[in-house]
Amino acid sequence: MRNLLHFLVKYLPWFVFTFYVSISIVLLVKNNPYQHHIFMTSAGQLAASVYDTSNSVTSYFNLHDINEDLQRRNASLESEVIALRKKVGSLEEIVYADTMTVVEALSPYSFIIGHVINNSISRPYNYITIEKGAADGVKPEMGVVDQNGVVGIVNVVGEHYSRVISLLNPNFRLSCKLKGSDVFGSLVWDGKSPEQALLEELPKHTVYHRGDTIVTSGYSAVFPEGIPVGTVINAARGADDNFFTLRIKLLTDFSQLSTVRVINHGFIEEIKEVEKEPEITKSKI
Repeated sequence: MRNLLHFLVKYLPWFVFTFYVSISIVLLVKNNPYQHHIFMTSAGQLAASVYDTSNSVTSYFNLHDINEDLQRRNASLESEVIALRKKVGSLEEIVYADTMTVVEALSPYSFIIGHVINNSISRPYNYITIEKGAADGVKPEMGVVDQNGVVGIVNVVGEHYSRVISLLNPNFRLSCKLKGSDVFGSLVWDGKSPEQALLEELPKHTVYHRGDTIVTSGYSAVFPEGIPVGTVINAARGADDNFFTLRIKLLTDFSQLSTVRVINHGFIEEIKEVEKEPEITKSKI
């Protein structure tokens, strides 16, 4: 208490001075319009500055909540984008299926639409990978076509992906014939150009013309008859004097493969069962 009184007595002149100065400022501002205007303007600017600083500090501490809200909105938008992409993909598959040029030959069958995710055309043995597998109904030895013609045959099937032996693979031989004729041979890739193949084992008496269409013969449980494969370029030298070979320009552009159709042949298992070689049993007499 003594210290407080000592402090007040010591600094009393300063307190009195401050009091009178404050009263003078109030009377000056209150009774003089110009000084009143200057004071109010300065006070407003000071208040605005204080409010701005306070708002900046508050906004800084609210950044965490704002960021979380933005993350939630971003996640919601990404989910919508994914859903829209799936819808667009489904519509593209429908449009693709409706614009196929091999509809006549394949009209009795159903199909599994697949997108190509890997494709080779320059290797000695070429393969294609599609993003459809056993979960989608794909099985080994199913034929694969695109909007122009034959692509290959399913070789290995995973749960969600499958590998296709490309027509550009010497291990794949396809029974084909001249359109409008019953003369058939074996189409095989000779490894030279991804745009051409050879139709071998054609009888010498076969009549053909440059530009004739080559189609599948139907002598297979994999591909039905009449699927376009290519067109005749010219005759090539055959290995056997009793047969000759045609060079074929393939209709499928393997360098631009994007979407393909896997042929779902409903009777393929029955055909395989019928064509199975019977077991020969010995009987005792």
